[in-house]
Amino acid sequence: MSAPQSYKGIILVADDNEANRELLSALLSAEGYQVVCVADGQQALARVNSGSIDLALLDVVMPRPTGFEVCQAMKSKPETRLIPVILLTSLNSDADRLHGIMCGADDFLNKPVNKHELLARVHSLLRLKQFTDELDNAETVLFSLALSIEAKDPYTEGHCDRLSKYSVALGDKLGLTQELRVALRRGGLVHDIGKLSVPEHILLKPGPLTPEERKIMEQHTVIGEKICAPLRSFRHVLPIIRHHHEKQDGSGYPDGLKGEQIPLTARILQVTDIYDALTTDRPYRKALPLDKAFSIMREEVKRGWWDGSLIDQLELLVRESAPQLADVGAKNER
Repeated sequence: MSAPQSYKGIILVADDNEANRELLSALLSAEGYQVVCVADGQQALARVNSGSIDLALLDVVMPRPTGFEVCQAMKSKPETRLIPVILLTSLNSDADRLHGIMCGADDFLNKPVNKHELLARVHSLLRLKQFTDELDNAETVLFSLALSIEAKDPYTEGHCDRLSKYSVALGDKLGLTQELRVALRRGGLVHDIGKLSVPEHILLKPGPLTPEERKIMEQHTVIGEKICAPLRSFRHVLPIIRHHHEKQDGSGYPDGLKGEQIPLTARILQVTDIYDALTTDRPYRKALPLDKAFSIMREEVKRGWWDGSLIDQLELLVRESAPQLADVGAKNER
């Protein structure tokens, strides 16, 4: 009995010409790919949105909508933007190719299609998608591990999710780049992942930690950085993980950084973390009203702990720009 053929991928072929669909399907099926054929752009979008597609071959001149429009729609949605798209075209002008690039196309093939070029392009793009999928899976595992730490304490339920949202909102208000806002979203979720290494009797201890226990606890920032370091997509997240317990006067850990030596993204996470801690229920007290919470935060600014300018911006955000954030914290709904 022959060994089962390994999975090579599902390819969507969208072309209003039946002969073209049959040709492309035959060429790709012969190489072990699973092929799904549709006759127009509307069917292509429906198929992409309804199931797993590893690569799309889209005819440019196609009815309801065009291949350009299908590509642009795919690339505008987070759940489909990483699917490679090859545009099939008999249009040869630079303007058409530029339009395809602006729509997010990963590659172009001229009609009539050359078999060897087609298979080479498909193989290359599917190989890149495999690497992307593996990276996405690794990130998902990290997020799941981080949430498992939160789940150990009922009083921190929803904390990481709220912290992620607050940090991104504050980063947006400050005009941070999309790349750094993504880092804040991820950092909010995984900033404490190093606590996986902290024994539960220390992690969940209700009273003050001994000096020895505190030394163990403080290592979680360094360990968290090491856990996430292999992911290149986390390069902007690593400073958040390592430095979110530094203080403006240098009395924090692990490196005793001062003032603007502390990365801005780590300072943003700090103030949103404090805000969430003060405005949600804890075993030793109920959630504090906003005025009281910000009063405490400003007292700590005077002690030299936090960036006061960021606390001012956070309060403006909560009270004016995004009042729903105040509801999320004060009501402890999530």
